[in-house]
Amino acid sequence: MEKRTSVTIIGAGFAGMAAAALLGKDGFDVTVIEKNEMAGGRARTWQKDGFLFDMGPSWYWMPDVFENYYNLFGKTTSDFYTLKRLSPSYRIYFGQNDIIDVPATLDDLYALFEKLEPGSSSNLKYFLDQAKYKYDVGMNEYVFKPSHSVMEYFDPRLAISGIKLQLLGNMRKHVHKLFKNERLQKLLEFPVLFLGATPQNTPALYSLMNYADLVLGTWYPMGGMHQIVAAMQNIAEAQGVKFMFNTEVTKIEVKNNLAEHVITNQGNFKSDFVVGNADYHHIDQYLFDQPYRNYDKNYWDKRTMAPSCLLFYIGLNKKLTNVLHHNLFFDENFDEHAKEIYSDPKWPSKPLFYACCPSITDKSVAPEGCENLFFLIPLAPDLEDSESKREEYFNVLMDRFKKMTGNDISESILFKRSYAMKDFVEDYHAFKGNAYGLANTLKQTAFLKPKMKSKVTNFLYTGQLTVPGPGVPPAIISGQVVAKEIKKKLKKA
Repeated sequence: MEKRTSVTIIGAGFAGMAAAALLGKDGFDVTVIEKNEMAGGRARTWQKDGFLFDMGPSWYWMPDVFENYYNLFGKTTSDFYTLKRLSPSYRIYFGQNDIIDVPATLDDLYALFEKLEPGSSSNLKYFLDQAKYKYDVGMNEYVFKPSHSVMEYFDPRLAISGIKLQLLGNMRKHVHKLFKNERLQKLLEFPVLFLGATPQNTPALYSLMNYADLVLGTWYPMGGMHQIVAAMQNIAEAQGVKFMFNTEVTKIEVKNNLAEHVITNQGNFKSDFVVGNADYHHIDQYLFDQPYRNYDKNYWDKRTMAPSCLLFYIGLNKKLTNVLHHNLFFDENFDEHAKEIYSDPKWPSKPLFYACCPSITDKSVAPEGCENLFFLIPLAPDLEDSESKREEYFNVLMDRFKKMTGNDISESILFKRSYAMKDFVEDYHAFKGNAYGLANTLKQTAFLKPKMKSKVTNFLYTGQLTVPGPGVPPAIISGQVVAKEIKKKLKKA
């Protein structure tokens, strides 16, 4: 029997699993090595006393990306989980008794804009038509490029598209030119928070996220976000992929410019090709010896990182009122908080925050009569992290949550668990304790991101610190791109 080409993938995040399944399908002998006890990377779960928490991503956007991925294996989303479209999509609190529930239908959305800013519904239609164009071109032409070189973008069609995609404009100008109502401006600028940059520094290209948000909708996989992880692991294992958990890579040995051995705490692995889906900075700076690193310390120190965050996972012994599944608290100054993340990094004076209560939609994630709740405050990465500081901000959250929603939960907490920079470093070797990877600024977009290619011939990077960028759908696409690149490389060899 002919020996199959072996591939070792470091990290069982979405990109690693996507690459593993596609390579397994094409007959490669694939092993995924994962430091933690389960697949999913940041999308792990935590269970306690009948509560089930998704520890990472909680928004299900771009359902087409998941569906297209499952289709590659003759599957469909409904083979793995039931998707429910949330209606309203989410709630924004601008102050006491000052809320917007973002509608799930376009007609209701146009009516909302018209109510808050008469005449703005026609501008919204224009804005969303542009956003659709950007989404269609971006998701079909741009994100599937490996971005090894700027030359990939020298295509007349893409050049014309680039102008229409507004690669050089910024989101703040784009939104404020069309809408004057401050609450509508915040609603439209909100999705770029997921991209980890201020609206002023995010290319207007990323209004494509508004199309994903307002047109394609906000969904929830019943059972929890980890249903995606289970689906992807199931697909990978069906292609013969092997997973090794609780196995940490400590070094990559290179000989003759080839990654010869992956050294772990559970033994050494030799394979024909290696993929790095763990934290790019950690692999580059700590697993490779200096001659094989893509970048130096100075390069990494100059990167603009997306935020880290402070999270609280809370089990409540009562039901909540006046909240939805997703809740954004914009009752403090957006720009001031952004400044304290990016230009003057510090613990925020008056933070914006997010509260997610999936048990409102899904009774399976909390015992009867109880509520599954988590809070998230975006933070500058690399801040000093202490239990006392976490507790200080927890008290801020309790006060603001009570004031905005009328829910006093301080006496109803069965347990709480905090998670912040130290945990991101310990669990994921996250550079500076970041939660969301690199900020999608103009200088860190496409071929200006850290390269997929390595100096080492049989090694490629994938995941949120390389192309196409942070988020679950981009990570799945990153895995697809890297699998295609490996097949190309090995065909030429």
